[in-house]
Amino acid sequence: MLIGVVGKPSSGKSTFFSAATLIDVAIANYPFTTIEPNKGIGFVRIECIDKEFEVQCNPRTGYCKNHVRFVPVELIDVAGLVPGASEGKGRGNAFLSDLSRADALIHVIDASGSTNEKGEPVAAGSHDPCLDVEFLEQEIGLWFFGIVQKNWAKISKAPFESKQKLLEAFSKALSGLSVKESQIGGALEKTGLLEKKLVQWEEQDQKDFAFGLREASKPIAIAANKCDIPSAEKNIQRLKEKFSNLMIIPCSGFAELALKKAAKQGLIEYDAGNAKFSKKMDLNEKQAQVLDAIQKMVLDKYGSSGIQEVLEKTVFGLLKYFAVFPAGVHKLQDSEGRVLPDVFLLPPNSTALDFAFKLHTAMGQGFIRAIDVKTKQAVGKEHPLKHRDAIEIIFKG
Repeated sequence: MLIGVVGKPSSGKSTFFSAATLIDVAIANYPFTTIEPNKGIGFVRIECIDKEFEVQCNPRTGYCKNHVRFVPVELIDVAGLVPGASEGKGRGNAFLSDLSRADALIHVIDASGSTNEKGEPVAAGSHDPCLDVEFLEQEIGLWFFGIVQKNWAKISKAPFESKQKLLEAFSKALSGLSVKESQIGGALEKTGLLEKKLVQWEEQDQKDFAFGLREASKPIAIAANKCDIPSAEKNIQRLKEKFSNLMIIPCSGFAELALKKAAKQGLIEYDAGNAKFSKKMDLNEKQAQVLDAIQKMVLDKYGSSGIQEVLEKTVFGLLKYFAVFPAGVHKLQDSEGRVLPDVFLLPPNSTALDFAFKLHTAMGQGFIRAIDVKTKQAVGKEHPLKHRDAIEIIFKG
């Protein structure tokens, strides 16, 4: 899974990325601090199944603390986008192409209204962040539209014998966007264009399809960043009222980054996503002031820094992914003795056969049956899996 972190320059995007991944990146209050995309690993939390089996897991990737499993997800932070990005302004086309593999996007906006549309500093509260939401959705939609137009001659001339042939032709022509046939079909149905002959499509039809495909294949969560700044509170309420169809989460990349760095230095005890932290040693006056302000202005007001919530609502809410553990009925360890070493995030409606292919192509091709390790019941390849299942795959190889 790949999640793209996007936004205009100086929205706090790189601070958000650093807070989520603890990777040092260039952070400054001027446009185009980030040029090349930064890649890192964030984590989403699930309740580990080890407690149900009365064992302690040993994750091969990620980690587990107090039976809460932190599952890794890949993040990519691209350079700030400006109006006209889809036309190449500010190297926008290059930056947008970095997002082609993303499964979802987190749009980091400056909820305090202290940066204008170009990412330049302005008085706090003087810029309307609602404009930023509209701008980015428009630019990414237009980017899709440009790719559809570029490949239209190829698409429109293909001989379509059935809906499946139609989807295959679209999928092949738009392979650079990493879209699935199901997403293409969904966009065609939603726009009412599935039954319309391609030769009859007008430019507006192509645009409607492109915007629909963006929505289906690159859903966007809004990270209302800089919630620690007083002017953000009213703006966040306005954002939720105006964009009630969107997922909008207040957050403070600054607060989360400060808390994680303080915890790394051994100054405090803090777990990502929590509403509290505890001091482990005496702090100097400046450290105490900063951390006390974070507790009062962010954690007490919003329940957390919001960074963890953004990641989890993107993965489990927006994308509706769920976690499945590979395990054995008689053995929870792998060949190296690690207990429940792996957990995989699967898209909605995944089956036992889908999980087998996720583990290894040979398991999918040689699938015989699966076993629900919790119930010890055998299930077939079409058996729908659910969150926190433990599954053993029986296959011939």
